[in-house]
Amino acid sequence: MLQVNSLILVLSINALDNMQFSLANIVPVKHLHAFPCPTCRADLFSESQRIQYTIQTRTQGIPDARTYLLTLKEIRIKRGLTDDLGAEDMMMDALEKVENEIKKPLLRSDKKGMALLIAEFDKINKKLGIRREDLPKYEEQLELKIAKGQLEELKKDALEAMETQKKREEFKDEEMVDVKSLDIRNFI
Repeated sequence: MLQVNSLILVLSINALDNMQFSLANIVPVKHLHAFPCPTCRADLFSESQRIQYTIQTRTQGIPDARTYLLTLKEIRIKRGLTDDLGAEDMMMDALEKVENEIKKPLLRSDKKGMALLIAEFDKINKKLGIRREDLPKYEEQLELKIAKGQLEELKKDALEAMETQKKREEFKDEEMVDVKSLDIRNFI
């Protein structure tokens, strides 16, 4: 499982802060498209963009904050992201506190209630040492961890395929290729 320190917390807090629970608010659009990047031109999406899209589509018609947060938890689990800081529990506790204060379930359209929840989330951020300015850094860390995991998986698959090929009778007399010699940097 991929461990990302409370990325979903940061993403959801940013969305809550804008009082709109849409994907475009999770990673600021200006950050995603401020400069033309190769992945944007090729219509390839980063993992954070995929998470944003999933959050946007899955939470579109949810009227209350509790269901929204539970949906975020479900998305996090399905994506294989871990909440190793316990941020989700803190978020639910903050929601409980706000709902007890206003004495009714918190709706996403309730501006005063949402302001209270965002204030509670800011306290959680401060406690965890998460700053909104660092959101692009968290996104980069996520992308780097995913890329490393994918490379390790590719390497494992390639080595497994080579070992399988080596065991076949028809290739016993051929010499095994050194994996390091296949590095593209050797051809540049």
